[in-house]
Amino acid sequence: MKSPVITKVLVVSDKTKEMMVDYFSEFKRDKTPQYAILQADDGDTVVTLYESGKAVFQGRDADLAADFWIETEKINSGSAKVTSSDEKEKKEVERKIPLRINSIGSDEVGTGDYFGPIVVTATYVEKENIDFLLELGVKDSKKMTDSDILRVVPEVIKKIPYETYVLSNTQYNKVYDENMNMNKMKAILHNKVLSHFADKSKYHYDYAVVDQFENPKSYYNHLKDASFKVYGITFLTKAEDQCLSVACASIISRYIFLSEMNKISKDINMELPKGAGDGVDSFGKEIIKKYGKDKLTEIAKLNFKNTERILK
Repeated sequence: MKSPVITKVLVVSDKTKEMMVDYFSEFKRDKTPQYAILQADDGDTVVTLYESGKAVFQGRDADLAADFWIETEKINSGSAKVTSSDEKEKKEVERKIPLRINSIGSDEVGTGDYFGPIVVTATYVEKENIDFLLELGVKDSKKMTDSDILRVVPEVIKKIPYETYVLSNTQYNKVYDENMNMNKMKAILHNKVLSHFADKSKYHYDYAVVDQFENPKSYYNHLKDASFKVYGITFLTKAEDQCLSVACASIISRYIFLSEMNKISKDINMELPKGAGDGVDSFGKEIIKKYGKDKLTEIAKLNFKNTERILK
């Protein structure tokens, strides 16, 4: 079943208008509607920019195409006004979503830790389980203690479907280079776990939500080689505070990250520190003394600046 055509209308400032003219210069159509500066193709979306500053996005991915320019306009003018095809009046962009929805959401843990893997999880939360999660006190993993997470997550995973991918340090160090940076890794892994719930005939979700770590256009550009892409994602800053499926994904990822850190600690008979501060550097030097520098490849993210300091 094909996704419906979406129309988004955005009113932009002169500065954003100039940026759009420059950006779409290579993608312009030969014919331009009356009073329009340009009409261009942006993937599956047709973008029409009018002299008045009105920008119309029409197509299956209009939400995605418009989101980039909404964020750009917010930077340029401090706010952005947008309307959808089913809205009669323009209104301030609302980044928040309702609480009581069916949703899939994903979040990751470990990207800021020198030691330990990257863990990415997606969950599917139905409306009927929202009160259950609220009563458990589920929220962003950064706002819960590790002891709370260890207590709560076993109860969560009894009811909440989830999909997790653990990227080991060995895998991370093997693929990380100038063509595979942290954001690209995150995009690929988020898409991977979200794909598990993409079948709407099985998982009836209203929103697919990702905590925004870069603009949507860049996110999908990272996925250009992916065989399957989850479209229609709502990218939100602090998504864990707005969407319970993201909050669940956050604490499950943290739970699994703690378990993986514990396994490594037992293997080296030393308790791994979290984060990437000075204490991590001291610990890294102890690892080298005991096991040699090659051990870092198995348990650390070598592109972090900590590696240079540790090896000195």
